[in-house]
Amino acid sequence: MRTLDLDRLGLKDGMRALDLGCGAGRHVHAMFYHAQATIIGVDLGFEDVKRTRQGFEASPDLEAGSRRRFGLAVADALRLPFPDGAFDIVICSEVLEHIPDYGAALREITRVLKPGGRLGVSVPRYWPESLNWRLEERYHRAPGGHIRIFRPRTLEKEIQAHGMRFTGHHHAHALHSPYWWLQCALWDSRDTSVLVRAYRRLLEWDILKRPALTRGLEALLNPVMGKSIAMYFTKAAA
Repeated sequence: MRTLDLDRLGLKDGMRALDLGCGAGRHVHAMFYHAQATIIGVDLGFEDVKRTRQGFEASPDLEAGSRRRFGLAVADALRLPFPDGAFDIVICSEVLEHIPDYGAALREITRVLKPGGRLGVSVPRYWPESLNWRLEERYHRAPGGHIRIFRPRTLEKEIQAHGMRFTGHHHAHALHSPYWWLQCALWDSRDTSVLVRAYRRLLEWDILKRPALTRGLEALLNPVMGKSIAMYFTKAAA
């Protein structure tokens, strides 16, 4: 399940890209197979980094002679272990809503991104996320959960203040919004609910098979109820 558009980010052979807060590696893996580039994934959680590594096991693209490279590390978004201007592209997907001092994370992102480099950021969209909070307050009080809801224009301006030029946005994962509304509405029984389980199976089938029907339906619904907003920026050249 990919949130950010790698073509829109301009990922090409020979580049270096960072996935900050890589989780289980969905964007790391997507970038690795998108271009013959060097892809680095970092996350604060060791178990997530291990899961990302497992996704590369037995990959034919890791054979000798391949120009594809990847690296993984446990790292803090507020103190990234990379030199200035190390990356052509930085992705930060569904991460900033978890970080108390997200401004410090934005400063680190700006530091490690090359002049003229591109940044892709995604966060939960305001109105679907706010409905989750209204349906069940424990949704955002869980350890490691979401501690804020971003208004897109506010976040856009904050990122621009770090020397970034906004280049556009889109919404994603409309079919996932009702799943989380169901989870919040049925919070105490969400693990046993037949309805929640059935919807989860639908989403898993859609992710794996990508049938034209659900792909087309989600494309139509994304502008209305997409769960995430993806935003794109370019760092000033000087």
